[in-house]
Amino acid sequence: MPRRPIKRITVAEVELIAFELAKKLMEWNEPIPDFETRFPLKLESCIETPFQTFDRKSLYNGLVAKAAIMFYLMVKNHPFQNGNKRIAVTTLLVFLISNHRIPKASNQDIYEFARNVAESKPENKDHEIKKINDFIESMSEKV
Repeated sequence: MPRRPIKRITVAEVELIAFELAKKLMEWNEPIPDFETRFPLKLESCIETPFQTFDRKSLYNGLVAKAAIMFYLMVKNHPFQNGNKRIAVTTLLVFLISNHRIPKASNQDIYEFARNVAESKPENKDHEIKKINDFIESMSEKV
């Protein structure tokens, strides 16, 4: 069976789907500011980095590796004034679902995982990305 191409998530999809989902499902006590208040180019970097190549070879092979680096960057690089973990969670879910991987974990479980990633030290980046990879593998399944 041939492998499906990995569908990228766009800034428009983050705004129309993930951002609105985060506002609706995970607003809690801290409101998420308007999408337009995001920091210029940080979000673009977070969602484009997983698709970078060097010498025509992908730096992040496979859907899970791409999802892991995107999630890490969205949590750690703070592309938004507030709500970065919540938007990272919903963006991860949208990215996985659009690429035929169904999450089995709850939004709350993924959010708690995002909190741990946010608290990690930058010098542990490679270790954290490996943990995110393992988490995504264990909390989702191919369909």
